[in-house]
Amino acid sequence: MERIWLKHYDPGVPHTIEYPELALHQLLEDSAHRFPGQTAIIFPGRFGDAHRMSFAELDRQVNRLANALIQLGVRKGDRVALLLPNCPQFVISYYAVLKAGGIVVATNPLYSPREMEFQLNDCGAETIILLSLFYNTVAGIKGRTSLRNLVVTNIKEYLPQPSRLLFTLLREKKEGHRADISMTTNTYPFQQLLKRFEPTPPPVTVTPSDNALFQYTGGTTGLSKAAVATHRAVIANMLQLKAWGGPINFKEGEEVVLGVMPLFHVYGMITVMHTSIAIGSAMVLLPRFETEQVLKAINQYKPIFFPGVPTMYVAINNHPKVSKYDLRSIKACVSGAAPLPVEVQQRFEEITGGRLVEGYGLSETTVVTHCNPLTGKRKIGSIGVPFPDVEAKIMDMETGEKEMPTGEVGELAVRAPQVMKGYWNRPEETEMVLRNGWLYTGDLATMDEDGFFRIVDRKKEMILAGGFNVYPRDIEEVLYEHPKIKEAVCYGVPDPYRGQTVKVAIVLKEGETATEEEIIAFCRERLARFKVPKLVEFRERLPKTPIGKVLRRVLMEEEEAKRAGEKRGEK
Repeated sequence: MERIWLKHYDPGVPHTIEYPELALHQLLEDSAHRFPGQTAIIFPGRFGDAHRMSFAELDRQVNRLANALIQLGVRKGDRVALLLPNCPQFVISYYAVLKAGGIVVATNPLYSPREMEFQLNDCGAETIILLSLFYNTVAGIKGRTSLRNLVVTNIKEYLPQPSRLLFTLLREKKEGHRADISMTTNTYPFQQLLKRFEPTPPPVTVTPSDNALFQYTGGTTGLSKAAVATHRAVIANMLQLKAWGGPINFKEGEEVVLGVMPLFHVYGMITVMHTSIAIGSAMVLLPRFETEQVLKAINQYKPIFFPGVPTMYVAINNHPKVSKYDLRSIKACVSGAAPLPVEVQQRFEEITGGRLVEGYGLSETTVVTHCNPLTGKRKIGSIGVPFPDVEAKIMDMETGEKEMPTGEVGELAVRAPQVMKGYWNRPEETEMVLRNGWLYTGDLATMDEDGFFRIVDRKKEMILAGGFNVYPRDIEEVLYEHPKIKEAVCYGVPDPYRGQTVKVAIVLKEGETATEEEIIAFCRERLARFKVPKLVEFRERLPKTPIGKVLRRVLMEEEEAKRAGEKRGEK
């Protein structure tokens, strides 16, 4: 197929990449050899202090833990769960699992016990490395899962002084971080394991074709499934991202990357952790997104790269003290996981002077497949063009067998070296999305005459109103132009006459007020009649995944439950 998008690549970005035959953890070993004394991890405290760890020390701690895991019974191909926020322990544990020959299953710390139990049983993990904060939850479900070994760490173990002392005195017990594990079997303190084992590389052979990662899909449209990624697939995607960032002149061994995207999600995992390890940059790890803490971290540590999601950039744009911080170190930001509103993009670039571009990917493609060029031509509202070695096309929605003409809506299909092997233990669902070497993404999109792609919406989220196809993103783009609106989401609700009708949920900026009529009138001036929302709900917050993706499914379920309750009340 003709890759018409290649002519829009930034100068120096290759059309194809030679991928080394390496296991993923060998990239850490390489950086530890090239940049032994350079900082790999910066873990800030609350007083402008930070714990810093060099690449050489990181590799030594990884080796110690890998040898400990092998002693605990982890064998090649075993799944090991990580239940950790962004902290040094996550990075150490991740690479230790790989060096032991295991497969990483990064679990969302915000999962309910039921969701956690499902995922642990689905992947069959026998060992979990977890934060003490979550110990009681895991201990409570352990007997209903395949778990045997619990490795427990406290967030304070890598906090700098005096932040560690303050945490111990004021927060540890109050917030539930103090866990008594002394009387439980097969439960091991993280630091004791590190001390007991040698920092020598474990004697395990891992190949590029071995499985490295089970990445569970977000579950925003249904049951969460484990997408299986090999070492080769993760390295391929990381090297594509590295090549894409070439035009902004990353200096290996010198740069800083801001890591507030959760590392347990593949987006943060690749764009922050793996990329930082590969190029020898320091990653500033923040356990959660708190706007002022992020502003302080940028001001103090001067990162040049800040991967995020639209809600993060919205929060920074609207922070009342944003002008007090120096954000000019930012050279590039890639926004993913949700559509990036034009107004948000333009305002953030004014504040930082850097480039904020929209990209696209999904768990089934390790992470990124498309992105707008960082320095050259970009198209606002598009996800850009395919990465090197990524092929993409638009297929008809009915059969998936007919390629659609330029400009017409269809399902986005991709073929690339980073595409998953399949879903773990779900052959039928794998067969539905992997067809003839192509991954059918479930996203509706168009491709224009320059090869730029635009996501119209999720196939499952398209609204069919009175015979018209309504794409939520079209309405959301307009809503973000309203000066009073901070966040907005559009979704379809049942309608006895039209089939579905358009509803929007809105969070207003602090101190603002608005009426339903005002919002509808604003949309009526800017949208076709069939797209104008019929219902408006004002909310204090929107339900989101931990990476900031709005959960339309939750809003739709709330609507269904409310309507069911109204019907019961009528009877």
